[in-house]
Amino acid sequence: VQLVESGGGLVEPGGSLRLSCDASRINYRGIGWFRQAPGKDREEVACINYHDGSRHYADAVKGRFTISRLNGEDIVYLQMNSLVIEDTAVYYCAADPVLVCGESWHMVPKYLEHWGHGTPVNVSS
Repeated sequence: VQLVESGGGLVEPGGSLRLSCDASRINYRGIGWFRQAPGKDREEVACINYHDGSRHYADAVKGRFTISRLNGEDIVYLQMNSLVIEDTAVYYCAADPVLVCGESWHMVPKYLEHWGHGTPVNVSS
């Protein structure tokens, strides 16, 4: 496994979590997070480009989640605030050496070369 996620867990509604994705073992142009809730299809959460830091967010998380990558680090963070029960899912980090983050990111999961095992997020009272 070339991408390693961490930071998932149990949190109450309204709480926050920060997920991390260690991408130090790969080269990539676009990297991001997807999630899959029980009984539902996988969906895009957010992505970011290596070369310019441009980002894209799914409508469901805009204004609540922030994806970031610190210069000089090969770790990508997903800061999740104001969590709701509907955010409960397994969160996966994915990246590709060719494909870039943008409005079409939600269409490309099956083409992305690198995936992590996922980290579970459970929002519950």
